[in-house]
Amino acid sequence: MFNRKVNLVGNNVDLCILNCTPEELTQKEQLPSSYIALGELKGGIDPAGADEHWKTARTALQRIITAFSKIELKPHTFFIGAAIERNMAREIWHQLENELLENAANLTNDQQMVSICRWICHL
Repeated sequence: MFNRKVNLVGNNVDLCILNCTPEELTQKEQLPSSYIALGELKGGIDPAGADEHWKTARTALQRIITAFSKIELKPHTFFIGAAIERNMAREIWHQLENELLENAANLTNDQQMVSICRWICHL
């Protein structure tokens, strides 16, 4: 689902993957244990604004991690961005290494998008 309010988090999340059928969606989205993965998507391609997009996404991802950890759940987390600058890439890589973030991809890189799509399909 895209741009959905996750009540536990208290904000909208760009990408939500739940373990349910379309018919169960209304009921299951209220159950935190139904969430398989949550991610942030930043499609702006202007390199000048890339850092701000990442800061927004990073804050949203941290909010997700914190909210779910309070009830001892850990859905998969990921980031997809269209403009990823060198400093951002370092920080994203650091979060991946420390398992704060589980996957990330550059929206403009076909190989990375294939990789993250494959990862999502195997969750």
